[in-house]
Amino acid sequence: MMKRNIYILLGVVLLVGIALAQNKDSGIAAVFKQEQPLPTETGPKAGLLAPPFSLKGMDGKTYSVGGAKEKATFVSFWASWCDPCKQEAPELNHFAEKYKDKLDLYGVNVTSYDKLKDAKAFVDEYKLTFPIPLDEKGTVYAQYNGVAFPTNVLIDSRGVIQEIVLGILPEKELEKKIKKLIAN
Repeated sequence: MMKRNIYILLGVVLLVGIALAQNKDSGIAAVFKQEQPLPTETGPKAGLLAPPFSLKGMDGKTYSVGGAKEKATFVSFWASWCDPCKQEAPELNHFAEKYKDKLDLYGVNVTSYDKLKDAKAFVDEYKLTFPIPLDEKGTVYAQYNGVAFPTNVLIDSRGVIQEIVLGILPEKELEKKIKKLIAN
């Protein structure tokens, strides 16, 4: 009887080992976690694929958002005259640096509601280190149904919008949302 139990236990351990080996890249949680199916619809709300866009940045490089990426994406739509944007700028700089290995942070200046020289002065004043794509015609902001500054869009690495935050949040609350985003 005892010998049979040992063989059963060895069999179970072997099967668990095989299951873990097949999922080794995603870790042990992947064995027990059901993968969410990828949505097929694109749109400006949580649970849908982020509308893709490419914009030229202040640095002359082109930045693209949309589709699966290695990192999660945080897009902040802002304008230089926006007081809450001024309040949030140092926090975003901090998060861009702190989570640079797991998060791409873009500060999209909605230039159609701003002046380029004012946006450049804002970037200099707050010493922003993350990319600043320019939405010169406001088309991307409109694509995301922008209604307030800042509008922050949290997109997971699969390209799915997890949350859209209108206005600013306390720094700790925003960081909690970022941590949750990059954990997915």
